[in-house]
Amino acid sequence: MKNDALFEYCLRLGDTSLILSQRLGEWCGHGPILEEDIALTNISLDLLGQARSFLTYAGETEGKGRNEDDLAFFRDEREFRNFLLAEQPNGDFGVTLLRQFLICTQQYFLYQELSNSKDSSLSALAARSFKETTYHLRHCSGWVQRLATGTEESRQRMLDALDSLWRYTGDMFDTDELEKGLIKSGIAPDTDLIRKKWDTRVREVFSEASLSIPENVFQITGSRQGRHTEHLGHLLAEMQVVPRSYPGAVW
Repeated sequence: MKNDALFEYCLRLGDTSLILSQRLGEWCGHGPILEEDIALTNISLDLLGQARSFLTYAGETEGKGRNEDDLAFFRDEREFRNFLLAEQPNGDFGVTLLRQFLICTQQYFLYQELSNSKDSSLSALAARSFKETTYHLRHCSGWVQRLATGTEESRQRMLDALDSLWRYTGDMFDTDELEKGLIKSGIAPDTDLIRKKWDTRVREVFSEASLSIPENVFQITGSRQGRHTEHLGHLLAEMQVVPRSYPGAVW
């Protein structure tokens, strides 16, 4: 049972980074300026590396011979555990950067706490991921502030992005019995603690950007149970088409 819970938890960690990496990769060659085109692509590659690490460990924990490629390319939509926020379309540059800020703030504090996990493999993976996420958070925080306090149009785009994305933030902290068990055993960090730290950091950045936390927004959850928005299926169809069309093919 412990291995089953750990396998599921690793999927949650790996899937969010994998799907967010895929979304950011869609900006390659389409960034508003060359520097940001390169920055978003590099962040995408960092996230892909994190995804590979957590999915590799998931496969080892499962013990059924599946590797990171099997888990990435040969699972169906309902088997994925990524945050609903990660699968949302890129929209404009403001939507992408706000989505990135909301998720990587959660990942920053998650990896910070997870580096103290009693599971030595998770601890090592989290410590390495934390170093990368520190840069990611600094990058997107600056852009949120810049766009929200820039021109009238850029600010309105940020307000529109906040209106469309905030409903998915609660899903990042939707804790089930499986995760509670891992928290109790010292393997997973306290979700409530991470949420408090996340809330504090978000409010700090929003204050500097003259943005307000949306109030009384209905929260959409379900990623823990494999329930997703309509966007994930389209993303997976594109991401998985080659390995599913030519199973076993190698370069």
